[in-house]
Amino acid sequence: MPPQKDPDKFFMSMSISNGENKQFDYLRALYEGCIAGGLAGVAVEAALYPIDTIKTRLQVARGGLKIDFKGLYSGLAVNLAGSLPASAIFIGVYEPAKQKLLEIFPENLNALAHIAAGTIGGAASSLVRVPTEVIKQRIQTGQFKSTSSALRLIIANEGFKGLYAGYRSFLLRDLPFDALELCIYEQLRIGYKVAAKRDLNDPENAMIGAFAAAITGAVTTPLDVIKTRLMVQGTQKHYKGICDCVRTIVKEEGANALFKGIGPRVLWIGIGGSIFFGVLEKTKKILAQRNPQTDAEK
Repeated sequence: MPPQKDPDKFFMSMSISNGENKQFDYLRALYEGCIAGGLAGVAVEAALYPIDTIKTRLQVARGGLKIDFKGLYSGLAVNLAGSLPASAIFIGVYEPAKQKLLEIFPENLNALAHIAAGTIGGAASSLVRVPTEVIKQRIQTGQFKSTSSALRLIIANEGFKGLYAGYRSFLLRDLPFDALELCIYEQLRIGYKVAAKRDLNDPENAMIGAFAAAITGAVTTPLDVIKTRLMVQGTQKHYKGICDCVRTIVKEEGANALFKGIGPRVLWIGIGGSIFFGVLEKTKKILAQRNPQTDAEK
């Protein structure tokens, strides 16, 4: 007779609306979240990368410099290579963290669980996201021609910490973004399901994802501009830090410069949100159907 696993080690009881208890598999949530998140992240980057390049070039342009529309796919390879593990880590951490926090928070505060889980997932994925973003954006702005040269020269000139240039500004942008986007998305899905009295279909998930992403993208544009400027400055050091970056931009270019690239950013993130959450929910559904334990657990 095979040894039995300790159920408390792998499962946690989760209360549901009909008063029953069902077991939630946190390890499976991590595994399936990694797969779904990785596929969703790659789908977004592959489809919308040129818009991201235009947005980056708009944000780094100082004064009235002309924007170059050549090489809009520059840096795509490194971004895909980094987006897969980063998105996998993000959703892989978010899903089990969300379920655990939903158990802790009362039902009327479930939005806080979504915010906290989004923050935790964003912090975990930042370890991969930041080096990817640094290399990608420097290639996008023409500082380097290839990933290998970017990696080699950044480490040679700035040390390993150069790969994490602008890390604090990245967290300042991404943690609020991740928390707000996922909170809006989850709350809209809950409200929609209650109103419709059924589960959402794929187009509805995509529509809600697009709305949540676009709103969040617009609100966090100034944080994105600051992050981009700090990441691409390299050894030139135009800015000494986050506060100095804000002061310098406002002084030299005006407050409106903090919203540079808002059009491409909202377009990119809005469409990206529809793709990301559409692929995410579809993949989660497929994985659940392939899991022989799903019906028993439900």
